[in-house]
Amino acid sequence: MSRRSKKAAPAPGAARPTVTVCRGCCCGTPKVPHLDHEAQLADLRTSLAGVTMVRRTDCLDACERANVIVIQPSAEGRQAGGRPVWLGQVNDPDAATDITTWVKNGGPGLADPPAILDLYTFTPSRRVRHELDG
Repeated sequence: MSRRSKKAAPAPGAARPTVTVCRGCCCGTPKVPHLDHEAQLADLRTSLAGVTMVRRTDCLDACERANVIVIQPSAEGRQAGGRPVWLGQVNDPDAATDITTWVKNGGPGLADPPAILDLYTFTPSRRVRHELDG
């Protein structure tokens, strides 16, 4: 991940990143054991309430990396060079805290993610990226 200069977090009410949580054929199922999937989603929604939209989607077609979460930049973040960040194997209950911290600070393009999220970051196929953005 590139290290951008720190900018102030967007003002309250400013556009924020979107958090997309996969809960399809593999993500959010017993195929990924030892994680309370609904609690992870509820934690993200609760922690980010009033800050950004957390949406649940069926399948992001990156099943080999279940559980997958995508952080899409706000309009301001995209203008600053931010692009969607794909996080795979987000199977640690504490990961939601790291994601929440980053999103509250502005997310892609506006704030560097906590270093621990580098362990989860991956690049999906071009087809899969296009389907989410399109």
